[in-house]
Amino acid sequence: MAKNSPKKAPRTEVADYSMDKEYSRPKLPPGEYSGIAPENLPGVGEIKTVKYPLGREGADLSAEFAARDPDLDPQYIWRGKRRGDLNELEVKAPIIYQQEKIFPRMLIEEMKRRTAIRKNAAEPQMQLGEGVEGFDPNVQPGFYNHEEGWKNRLILGDSLQVMASLAENEALRGKVQMVYFDPLYGIKFNSNWQPTTKSTNVKDGNRDDITHEPEMVKAFRDTWHDGVHSYLGYLRDRLVVARDLLAESGSCFVQIGDENVHRVRAVMDEVFGEENYIATINFSTTSGFTSSLLDREGDMIIWCSKKRSAVKYRPLYRVRNVCLEDQHYSTVECENGYCRQISDAERVDNSLIPNGGRVYRAGDASSQGGDDEPFLFNGTLFKAPKGRHWTSGLEGLRRLSKANRVLASANNISVKRYADDTNLIRYTTNWSNTSSGNTQQKVYVVQTNTRVIQRCMLMTTDPGDLVLDPTCGSGTTAYVAEQWGRRWITIDTSRVALALARTRLMTAKFPYYLLADSDAGVKKEMEITGKAIVRETYGKIAQGFVYERVPHITLKSIANNAEIDIIWKKYEDASLNLRKQLAQHAGEYKGATPEEWQVPFAAPPGWDDAAKAAHAQFLELKRVRQKEIDASIARVAETEYLYDKPYEDKKRVRVAGPFTVESVAPTRALIVNPDGSTTDPVSKIAKDIDYGNGENYVARMIEILRRSGVKQAKKGDRITFNSVTAWAGGKHIAAEGWTEAAENRKTKHFAIAFGPEFGSVTRLDMKAATREAMEGGFDVLLYCAFNFEAYVEEGSDSAFGKLKVLHARMNSDLHMAETDLKDTGSGNPFIIFGEPDIEVNTVKDTDELTVTIKGVDVYDPKSDEVRSDNADAIDCWMLDTDYNEEAFFARHVYFPGRDKVYDAFKKFLNNDIDPEEWASVAQTTSRP
Repeated sequence: MAKNSPKKAPRTEVADYSMDKEYSRPKLPPGEYSGIAPENLPGVGEIKTVKYPLGREGADLSAEFAARDPDLDPQYIWRGKRRGDLNELEVKAPIIYQQEKIFPRMLIEEMKRRTAIRKNAAEPQMQLGEGVEGFDPNVQPGFYNHEEGWKNRLILGDSLQVMASLAENEALRGKVQMVYFDPLYGIKFNSNWQPTTKSTNVKDGNRDDITHEPEMVKAFRDTWHDGVHSYLGYLRDRLVVARDLLAESGSCFVQIGDENVHRVRAVMDEVFGEENYIATINFSTTSGFTSSLLDREGDMIIWCSKKRSAVKYRPLYRVRNVCLEDQHYSTVECENGYCRQISDAERVDNSLIPNGGRVYRAGDASSQGGDDEPFLFNGTLFKAPKGRHWTSGLEGLRRLSKANRVLASANNISVKRYADDTNLIRYTTNWSNTSSGNTQQKVYVVQTNTRVIQRCMLMTTDPGDLVLDPTCGSGTTAYVAEQWGRRWITIDTSRVALALARTRLMTAKFPYYLLADSDAGVKKEMEITGKAIVRETYGKIAQGFVYERVPHITLKSIANNAEIDIIWKKYEDASLNLRKQLAQHAGEYKGATPEEWQVPFAAPPGWDDAAKAAHAQFLELKRVRQKEIDASIARVAETEYLYDKPYEDKKRVRVAGPFTVESVAPTRALIVNPDGSTTDPVSKIAKDIDYGNGENYVARMIEILRRSGVKQAKKGDRITFNSVTAWAGGKHIAAEGWTEAAENRKTKHFAIAFGPEFGSVTRLDMKAATREAMEGGFDVLLYCAFNFEAYVEEGSDSAFGKLKVLHARMNSDLHMAETDLKDTGSGNPFIIFGEPDIEVNTVKDTDELTVTIKGVDVYDPKSDEVRSDNADAIDCWMLDTDYNEEAFFARHVYFPGRDKVYDAFKKFLNNDIDPEEWASVAQTTSRP
């Protein structure tokens, strides 16, 4: 007898949400095209300056001051508020360049493909890079001249300039639906940031922490030049630019602590207008804040709109135990109509209430106003109290009575409000349940709970709307936006923050919510409503998801429900006949037909069988009639959509959609030829660009460098200068510095050069500066820049003898106004990045290659030597196996030593991806 073949395990589909065709964005120039002449790339030459009016609705601010009555119109003033032009804020708008293209779904599909090959199974349909719009290497880039499909964006740079660029160069003015701004709280101006992606244990001022490697560096160097005055100027400027990006229906949320909430509210009133203020939300955090007096439990969010009358708002609800929260719900109405007091146990646990039982409270049936006609109920005339009237009117009261919603006392009537009319309540400004329920591991020292941002986002945006976060941090806003199908742009000056956000998004798993504009969504909608829906579906995310919903029953909807009269009429004759039978067989009625309210809930002991039978039939009729009336009430009641509870397709697993990593300072890569030489793919059309480095820029960089020195990975490797002064004898060298290499060793003479304020240092720049340093007799060349093109180190150390050449990356927050950040010397505005040490090998008996990253080479100022460090400190490395000479496309991504980054996927995809592939993501040698 043949054995049954083993049953194949079901495969899990990996999907992402594709944004609708109307969601497009201007195509950005890759970093590799940073050298193309201005006439070939609109806007790449001279950097634009955008002017923002500081008056309300663009009015002249000086006119506002002149018209202001200081006795009636108070104004918030801080030092430096009126610097420069009183009426305008001027912001540079540099071009934004694409650095990396990330497609998380492709990374999973590649592992599935390799597993399928090993199993000799059919390969998945999607091949490496297939189906990624805008990633075809044969398509020539049009940059700002035509649109491409939307991809979400991680941008490195100062948020002020980036937002100005988005508005001016990319036509996003008025297209952002929500801004979530989580700035530094403006307290402890020496606060630390997280210097590494592998540890969140950062404590302000803890000397033990500072000695750890790598040393604790400053978050955004948030030592403000003028304390809270600079802080307020920083916020005001960014809020002005963010407001310009908001749509008319858009909202801006600013997260802040209680130390500065009053100041930030005053600034937001100035920027958005007091009339557009919505609310201040209090939310709880995972841990409170202790104090010598009254402890603080959480933080706050200030919510302002672009235009209050047009603001988009989707109410959110929380489930509540009505009986526990409102002690007036004290009576249980049993299925047969009998009423009793609720027990303490039933109040805490509603499931203990017998089936069919409902809890209610008595509510007022009258409202303030003129007198009304008396209402006849259960044989008694009731008048509304003096100076009041029946809220529902006489006709409405009669319907409420038929629906079993009226109660009588000695002198008045009231209406029943059942606890299950709705067990939902709208969220108010007090969010006390945000400190729990977040199961994600914290990866950033100041990471916000996803529940907080989620609630703000769901209240003010729809799927497909654009969300902007000027302070990326760990990428929580981007993560939440990705989960809920919103488009997103997030910005940060910290490379560590963007690295954390990139990894978090690349490895994230999300539920697959049913799209309303899909076949599965239409089927679910028909299942919920019971109505036939016949229409074409196009998978447009802007149509939203299919949401859970609940009826919201109000007394007004019952009073206006004419169907109750029809249902009552339907059962009226049968009710009358049964009551006549009771009159015949129950002696106490003496032949008179009783009214419905006169029939008891239980048959008295003296009744004969005929009376008991008629009584039982009457109670059943009432039950059936009440059930039909209740169904009618629920059917016509308002429906509340639960926007935080869409229906989920459990058979599909979703990853983040395609996104790009971008920067205002481009990085250009050169092609490595077989003989080891390099070729610049755009050298034939590259021309000099005016960097616009004025004297103020260079002088400021020299002063900051003199105070702060240059940081390396280990604290002891910091380069500290005895002096740094301007150097007038060269074209590329801007300054000279002196420092001791180590004890009992000779003084080192540094040549110092600075790259462009917006742009990258090219190999030609580096060669020219190196030659100039050699001619000047310097020991070390320190080239400081916001970005470097690839291979700038080629021909430096070996070709120019003993001269050491170092590349120091300048922190992006140096783009900020010089009055914002104080140069205390305790920050890390200049950081030397080690060069990766890689090895390329051929796989035996194949033509395939592997790349091994062995570590990084760093300069040791104590020994004046370059040493090699291992790969332990590398958190993530990426490989483009088919580089198209235009932009880096991450086709392989590895997380050395971190074999659990994809744990969330394993239980869903273990049938499709074998253990060998899962293990490969944690290694330092690439897959072939």
